[in-house]
Amino acid sequence: MEENLQDHNRLPELKLDAKQAQGFISFFKTLPNDTRAIRFFDRRDYYTAHGENASFIANTYYHTTTALRQLGSGSDGISSVSVSRNMFETIVRDLLLERTDHTLELYEGSGSKWRLSKSGTPGNLGSFEDVLFANNEMQDSPVIVALCPLFRENECTIGMGFLDLTKRVLGLAEFLDDSQFTNVEATLVALGCKECLLSAESGKSVESKNLRDALSKCDVLLTERKKSEFKSRDLAQDLSRLVKGSIEPVRDLISNLDLASGALAALLSYAELLADERNYGNYTVQRYSLDSFMRLDSAAMRALNVLESKTDANKNFSLFGLMNRTCTSGMGKRLLNRWLKQPLLDVVEINRRLDMVQAFVEDTELRQDLRQHLKRISDIERLTHNLEKRRAGLQHIVKLYQSSIRLPYIKSALGRYDGQFSSLIKESYLDPLEYWTDDDHLNKFIGLVEASVDLDQLQNGEYMISSGYDSNLSTLKDERDAVEQQIQNLHKQTANDLDLQMDKALKLDKGTQYGHVFRITKKEEPKIRKKLSTLFMVLETRKDGVKFTNSKLKKLGDQYQKLLEEYTDCQKQLVARVVQTAATFSEVFDSLAGLLSELDVLLSFADLAVSCPTPYTRPSITHSEEGNIILEGSRHPCVEAQDGVNFIPNDCTLVRGESWFQIITGPNMGGKSTFIRQVGVNILMAQVGSFVPCDRASISVRDCIFARVGAGDCQSRGVSTFMQEMLETASILKGATDKSLIIIDELGRGTSTYDGFGLAWAICEHLVEVTRAPTLFATHFHELTALAHGNASESSDKVILGVANYHVSAHIDSSTRKLTMLYKVEQGPCDQSFGIHVAEFANFPESVVALAKEKAAELEDFSAISITSNEAKEEVGSKRKREYGPDEISRGAARAHKFLQDFSSLPIEEIGLQQALEQASKLKNDLEKDAADCSWLQQFF
Repeated sequence: MEENLQDHNRLPELKLDAKQAQGFISFFKTLPNDTRAIRFFDRRDYYTAHGENASFIANTYYHTTTALRQLGSGSDGISSVSVSRNMFETIVRDLLLERTDHTLELYEGSGSKWRLSKSGTPGNLGSFEDVLFANNEMQDSPVIVALCPLFRENECTIGMGFLDLTKRVLGLAEFLDDSQFTNVEATLVALGCKECLLSAESGKSVESKNLRDALSKCDVLLTERKKSEFKSRDLAQDLSRLVKGSIEPVRDLISNLDLASGALAALLSYAELLADERNYGNYTVQRYSLDSFMRLDSAAMRALNVLESKTDANKNFSLFGLMNRTCTSGMGKRLLNRWLKQPLLDVVEINRRLDMVQAFVEDTELRQDLRQHLKRISDIERLTHNLEKRRAGLQHIVKLYQSSIRLPYIKSALGRYDGQFSSLIKESYLDPLEYWTDDDHLNKFIGLVEASVDLDQLQNGEYMISSGYDSNLSTLKDERDAVEQQIQNLHKQTANDLDLQMDKALKLDKGTQYGHVFRITKKEEPKIRKKLSTLFMVLETRKDGVKFTNSKLKKLGDQYQKLLEEYTDCQKQLVARVVQTAATFSEVFDSLAGLLSELDVLLSFADLAVSCPTPYTRPSITHSEEGNIILEGSRHPCVEAQDGVNFIPNDCTLVRGESWFQIITGPNMGGKSTFIRQVGVNILMAQVGSFVPCDRASISVRDCIFARVGAGDCQSRGVSTFMQEMLETASILKGATDKSLIIIDELGRGTSTYDGFGLAWAICEHLVEVTRAPTLFATHFHELTALAHGNASESSDKVILGVANYHVSAHIDSSTRKLTMLYKVEQGPCDQSFGIHVAEFANFPESVVALAKEKAAELEDFSAISITSNEAKEEVGSKRKREYGPDEISRGAARAHKFLQDFSSLPIEEIGLQQALEQASKLKNDLEKDAADCSWLQQFF
């Protein structure tokens, strides 16, 4: 964007006289107030924005208010900013593709008469596609979602409809959700939603606020619509016009999904699909299931760096940037983007993709051949979309033709493969390609183009209908050529009559003002001045010479112009007819685009697997109910791809009943966060169908990855760092199952040590005993390592199983006290804290470091020795510190957890204040009695 941020002195000048300015101001003040809308006004050579919009653009894109100009005077005046065409395109791309907090409107007109010509939102780019993708690939398909929530006592049923305008897909879903709307969030992420419709009457209840917060977390634009639009009364009738094929399956589908049908009806109304007949018969309707793909919420997407961010220093910072080696223009990138948001759960389908990647990895010649041919394939999806919208011209038809004639080469390359996966390649790609490219499908289109388009003119950059395609066009061309020849003969004859050398002295010009004219230089004019005045008519005299004509040339020129206009009109009609005919091949091109983009993405996986300094390996995939997660020599793909990084691989062994829950301790900067993230990234890559950066990998399929890694401040939404951490953890506790993967980093550090440790311990116990999901829990609370000792509580027979301690190793030189990070993950808890050593790294003053060590010695309440020894007391200065055995901590934490559960389940809204206080007091008294024989609990009273 920076190259477009020109100095404000070079902005287009706002040229309006006083009358024009007053007329425009009068119109501008009649526009409805919409804080989300950014309004531009087309002034032909440039654009303008006014009022609050002008200030927003000046501050956001020019980074200075000196770009502002005042239009009008006094109290009637309004702030204005002018924007060049290039800058306008930059702003449109940023507002609709990057940001999700504004809509866009473009007005055309003059004076006080203006009309809205285009409008766009992040979910509906249609009107601005010519601006957005004229010179840029479309990397993601925006989706609009509508939600109908039905709140009951302790649960919420969500009715959802979604619309993908690019792929012409309508979808429905109904599902139960929790108070944190984890299912809504995962669905928004999976679909790549940019905009969400909600009823304006949905209210300001706590539930409604939580739903809006979920939308905000996913960077989705919220659009409120009238409640009356969420009615499904005429939905079946409306869909019968839009969908391909029979309406009966669709009618059966919507009859069972009342809430979702209401949401879909609101979408049809909002997108005005029925107002455009070009949409009729072009849409498919599908039911979306939450169980189709691995669920990823916005926190997991951020933690694992799945998609690109504007702040990325280079493309390899994100998984998408690293894996994006596709070359079929935009459609391969869009499929990769979708696959990364929708990892598979079906072991058979995952292995099918892995088989294809393995075939390409093992056969270098096949991989390179396909890569060369795919480079010549255009973005068939976008071209087909333009065809159906009747926005295509001959240039688009020719691009589709040039892509079509590459397909035999792709089929030939695939046909030569005779490895172990040849039957899979035949079934998945060769047979479908054979079907769609036969004489009843693609070959018909190729024949149409070769018959209708003048392919010889392409080398001149001209896209013309072949004259032989239509008899009328052929006749007009012959007549036009004949007149053009007569003009050339007249040119030659006139040159002889005037005794001037043809083309050098006497030139024949053709322009818009005079048509065909003769021209001579001013130097030659005196030689023929007499003949000029008697036999010709001088039209103008300029520096470049004298233009003149005669009755014969004028008559022939007029005749030529008339024939040219007729020829051009005939060309336009024929182009429209060819485009209309080509649009009937949409189904063929949609199917081919799906096959080619899938091939392209799988080739990209293979390219990545073999091109890394340490090649990737194929993972072994097992069902979620069986197998373990074993990653030997695993690496973080994005970190190892950075320049100058020598990545140290680590093993991760998550074994059911043994090390299914891992507590990882160690110093800051020691690699804990990288390690736990790389496990998540490896599993996600495997379930997408890619090889993984490991020496060996065995992965039990996960239905969801939950990540609580790094607390980002959310003050803009009124959410503190700690509150954000708690909300993300609540989503994990409510949404995770034993088939999920949980990654937690530094939980509980945003509050006091006692509160933080208590929360961390209770959460760990819940995850181990109730959720039973494989978990990587990185922490600085060394006390948590006591969980791995298989504590049996005296009050119950429960035994905490499957907990294992690991640590990232570091070395302290005994003489220099210098700390060296080793970045190796090893078994067992960390034997000491390194916080003060890290402070020394940061060059803290020696006096501060010394005082820190003194205070740490006073306050340290735990050591590895105290867990196993009976020495419960030790004097430190004048203070006595208390040591608690692991059994006591476990028993006390369990009783405290029960107290909190009983307290939180009090029906406060249904009973009076006095009764609530009495019950709370009883719970407290019971806890105090139980604390009599538990010194760990006594410290809280």
